[in-house]
Amino acid sequence: MEEKRFSKILSVCLSCVLSSFLLADIAFSATKVFEKEYTYQASEDDSKNSSRTIALREVKRLLLEELGTYLEIQTEVKNFQLTKDQISTLTAGIVRTEIMDEKWNGKTYWLKARISADPESLVSSIDSLRKDRDKTKELEETRRKADELLRENEQLRKELKTAKGEEKAQKQKEYRDNINGLTAVEWHEKGFFSEISALSSGNYDEAIAAYSKAIELNPKYTAAYHGRGNAYKSAKKFQQAIADYNKVIELDPKYADAYSSLGSLYSSLGKYQQALVYINKAIGLNSRNANYYTSRGVIHFIAGSYQNAITDFRRAIAIEPENTLSVYTMLNQAYLKTGNYKQAIVDASNYIASKPNDANAYSHRGATYIDLGDYRRAISDFDKAIELDSSAFNYLYRGIAYYHLSENYQQAITDLDKALELNPKIEMAYYYRGISYLGAKEFQQAIFDLNESIALAQKNILLRNGIYADAHYSRGTAYLLSGNFQQAIVDYSNAIELKTKIVDVYLKRGMAYFMTKNYRSAIMDYSEGIKFKPNDALLYYQRGRAYSMLGNKTQARTDYNKAYKLDPKLVKIFINYTRN
Repeated sequence: MEEKRFSKILSVCLSCVLSSFLLADIAFSATKVFEKEYTYQASEDDSKNSSRTIALREVKRLLLEELGTYLEIQTEVKNFQLTKDQISTLTAGIVRTEIMDEKWNGKTYWLKARISADPESLVSSIDSLRKDRDKTKELEETRRKADELLRENEQLRKELKTAKGEEKAQKQKEYRDNINGLTAVEWHEKGFFSEISALSSGNYDEAIAAYSKAIELNPKYTAAYHGRGNAYKSAKKFQQAIADYNKVIELDPKYADAYSSLGSLYSSLGKYQQALVYINKAIGLNSRNANYYTSRGVIHFIAGSYQNAITDFRRAIAIEPENTLSVYTMLNQAYLKTGNYKQAIVDASNYIASKPNDANAYSHRGATYIDLGDYRRAISDFDKAIELDSSAFNYLYRGIAYYHLSENYQQAITDLDKALELNPKIEMAYYYRGISYLGAKEFQQAIFDLNESIALAQKNILLRNGIYADAHYSRGTAYLLSGNFQQAIVDYSNAIELKTKIVDVYLKRGMAYFMTKNYRSAIMDYSEGIKFKPNDALLYYQRGRAYSMLGNKTQARTDYNKAYKLDPKLVKIFINYTRN
């Protein structure tokens, strides 16, 4: 149970985190528009291109400062305790600057630009982005680089006024390089924005092209190589990603994030030893990055080194006590694996004590209670979580808890309906609603939902051999109980091929074979089931029936006798045995 839910909750958490970054081009009724103009006085060493680059940089700075000033007074942003500069830095990665008009007369370059954003969505996006330390650091470094280049540009313009001969030629070259550097920063920012926007579309081509342009202008731009590597990784172009990360390390052997990114990539490819080598290197270069410990903890968990995983997750939380729910959840999964149930609940309760008005705190403990099989306490926690935040996630997990109580299938269906109303792409909601319908004996509804579950899970590598296999098993049962025995056999066979851990699949497929009069295949399945459950009376009884249908009375009596000894309450078995 724990392994499956670990994969499931990672997928759901990931979906929730990614969806919070879908920020581009918001145009709601509450949209605020900020407009600014800037005129750049060109020097004799400026071209139209260099003038536009500087003008664009300056007008963006003015716009982001004005937006930052506006947001600074918002109550929600005040709670984040961010400075105006920090707000401006974060919004640079969230909003797009739109050029409204521009003019060049050979001496001045005039630009008019605007930013449009919905404040409520923007505040939510800032909150999400500020929690991503790596993305925040990338934006801060980009802004720092741009500010340094602008200061250098101003100094070079002063020096060019008096420079002559070879010195002037050298300064002009430095000035061109400076402009290329500023333009490269602009393309890097476009790449960052496009990468975030691609989380919804899945198309990273624009981000990759923008990062490539930045690299073309500045072949030593490590951040652009790293950004392009991330975009390649997201686009599943792993070899290109590896090449870019290695290029970063070649240019800067102390670039810790490049090692971490390589480690995460190799981990996603199942190459855990290589992953550990790179993440250990990242930690060696920067031992205060919580994400590095979280990444290493996940690898240890997958490898079965649960105590090491606990150590790393606790280290990540110690560095960032405000860490995300997913880190606490992974820590609890490791505790559950070591049988330390008490500590799992203690940590979850401490999380609530530190955040009594945070819905995630109750969700976290509720999910832990589900793992422990304490479904009524889980429901109580999700009741509170929904009171604070009526999210799809909370309805989903309360629905799961109701499903496990068995007598509450209709309540489970109601909650899962709500989860899917809020987010129609949650594969787990279709799966659990499908098996809830199955429990309620509404087989056609069950089949419909399990069809959706299988279609969505097929695209999700985290669920490919977990819930995906179980959905085939459950759909097979729905077909079996509705009399479609051939389709049941197909689904049970798929579940077995996908390595479902539900051993009753052999009993059920055996029943389907029996109903189609394929008694030999039924016997093979019952025999396979007995290997896993040697004390299951029903398996012996069913195999006895199949032997009887083939005329093998001796083997039938042996199986009936074994079934009766295992479960004397099965009077009918004994009656059949004596009659045969």
